[in-house]
Formats: sequence, structure tokens, C-alpha cells
Amino acid sequence: MDKIKGTNLGGWLVLEKWMTPHLFDNTNADDEYYLPQEMSAKEYQARISQHRSNFITEADFLRIASLGFNMVRIPVPYFVFGDCKPFIGAVDSLDQAFSWAEAYGLKILIDLHTAPGSQNGFDNGGITGVCKWAQQPKKVDFELSVLKRLAERYKDREGLYGIEVLNEPATEKMFNSMIQRYEPRDKEKAQGSAPVTFEFLYDYYKNAYELLRNILPDEKIIMFHDGFDIDKWQNFFESNDFTNVVLDTHQYLMMAEIENHELSVESYKHTMTEFGKKIAEINKFVPVVTGEWTLFNSYTAGIDTNGGINPTQQEFGKANKLDKEELQKVYRELWKVQVAAWNKGIGYFFWTYKLNIDTINEPAWYGWDSWAVSRAIDRGWINLADI
Repeated sequence: MDKIKGTNLGGWLVLEKWMTPHLFDNTNADDEYYLPQEMSAKEYQARISQHRSNFITEADFLRIASLGFNMVRIPVPYFVFGDCKPFIGAVDSLDQAFSWAEAYGLKILIDLHTAPGSQNGFDNGGITGVCKWAQQPKKVDFELSVLKRLAERYKDREGLYGIEVLNEPATEKMFNSMIQRYEPRDKEKAQGSAPVTFEFLYDYYKNAYELLRNILPDEKIIMFHDGFDIDKWQNFFESNDFTNVVLDTHQYLMMAEIENHELSVESYKHTMTEFGKKIAEINKFVPVVTGEWTLFNSYTAGIDTNGGINPTQQEFGKANKLDKEELQKVYRELWKVQVAAWNKGIGYFFWTYKLNIDTINEPAWYGWDSWAVSRAIDRGWINLADI
């Protein structure tokens, strides 16, 4: 198969407040878990329905294909089948996505992005500051049941590339970063939160693999996230006889900033090039895809984000701004060096395709266009020949 040239459809079926902030207007909710508790069932239904109908449409699939991408990664929530009230199922939207993808020659990676009780405590895990899923066997079993139903529903679809069994489980290092970044709304609910161990992940992945491989045709892939440590997986894959599996790693420029404490284009380029070498080594044992990465960084934002922990949105509005020519030069360099690194494996999925924020009239969002590949292309920050 050709290299994966993909983009994520983040913020569509799994909500993150920063990506679609106006969905959270007139509420105190900071994440998807608390949103339905802040309004009536009727209002919640209306907001979710309107968002899903308008945020991603057939026209987006047409444009994604026309730009030269060949695949989309679609994050879905654990309540995708509508069996976890008050949350609203999303399988109808996923059905639509398959029809659109197949019409325009795109493949879909279904990414099970959240878990009940959360596997990471991030906003993208559904509830911030809470990470208890792995400690609750019934919820682990429920997550497996969602995977089983997804496989049974889409196993024969031409558009299915595969299924990722869990997004971004927070092992110890990332868990410790999470608790600095996210204050739980309900401290009692957060009690007992703990990192996901690699021993647990190895076992969960083997169980998920056995479940899915018995349902999916052999040509459909099964994907595992690396738990934020790509070095933990060589022995796992050498010790297990898997058919058609892929390892997913997520690499952000902000992670490079945390590691190197240096905000410079040369530092970013060096870090990503070195990581590409590591991908090349692991790719000898298992195909490696970079399932999330972006152009956003502190240097072009003009302010140190401290790995996303701060500053406030208001401080972004006061950031030092590069001129248009320099901005284009930097972004094009960062795009090329990162794609070259990810192609040491089997390719990439950019995070993300689209955002619903106003970076023109709301200065606090300065710099955030670089998270959305559609905006970056429109602004000339990406050369289409380099996709």
C-alpha cells in the first residue's frame, strides 16, 4: 500500500472544548462528560445534532480527497452506539462517513477515542482530571464490547482500513503531566485515578486483538497506541504472533519543547528527525504510523505554551507575531521535516482537519489555525506537492 496520507476528523464525534468552544456557550462544562449536565435534554440534543450535521459534511470528504489525502482517522466515543445516557450515539454519522469515504476513494481508520472513566484524564478522553477506566474491569469489558460491535458493523465495508482499539492511554509520564494540567471538577470522582500500566496495556491489546481478528477480514488492520513510549513495544511484537497490526505513535512539537526546553525551528527539526530514526528502527518489527501531529508550536505562536499547561487564551492575543513570509517559511519547513520523519514508518494522520474557532475576530486564538490542515492549506502554509 502507498504511504498513509491522512487527517483526523477531530472534534466531530468526540468533543474537545478548545476545538468547538461555542458548543459549550453558557455552560460551565470544560469537557464532554459535563456538557449534558449543564442544559436540558432538548437543548443538548439540538446542539449535538446541529454540530454533527454541520461540522463535517460530504463536502469535507470531497475536499480531503481532492487535496491528496488518502485516509481519515475518525475518533469515536465509547457511547457511539447510544447506550450510555445521557450521551447521544453517533453511529448514524459514522455510517454516513463510510458512504462519503467510499464515494471519494478514501479509507477510514475508526479510532476508539474515549473510555468510560477515562483512560487518560485529558479533555479528549471525555472527562478531565479523571483516569480510572483501567482499574474497573466492567468498564474495560464494556470498551471491548464497543470494539466488537464496531467490527461487526463495518467489517465488510470497502472503506474500512482498520480499528484502533484505544486512543492515548496515559502511562506514568503522561499521567503526571495530565494532573498538572487538568484540575478535576469533582475531586471525589477523581479519587483513585492512576496511570495505565504497560502490563495492563499489553494484556488489553492482546484481548482486543483476539476479539477483533476473529471478526475482521485479515486485510483490515488492528492498531495499538504506544502509550506515549515507543521504546516499550519491540519485545511485545516479537513475542506475539499478530496478523496485520500497526503501532500508533503521537508526536507533537509541544512535546519536543518539553523535552528540549528550546523554542526554535532548528530544535524542532532536529527532534523530529531523530524521532524519525527511532520510527525506522521500530518499523522493522511492526508498521508504525504517526496518528497525531500538527504544525502548532510555541515559536510561531510567539509565546511559550509550556507544553499546553499555560498561558491563558488572553495571553495569546498579545503574542509576538511573525510576518506572513516568515510564518509561511517556518510552517513549510516544519511540515516537510515532520512528513519525512513519519514516512520512515508507514505514514501519518495530521491533527486535525477542521476547527470551529474565529482566529480573526478573537485575538485569543492567534496561532491556532496551524492545528487545522484545511486552514493551513488555505493560508499557504503547506505546499500541496508535499502532502
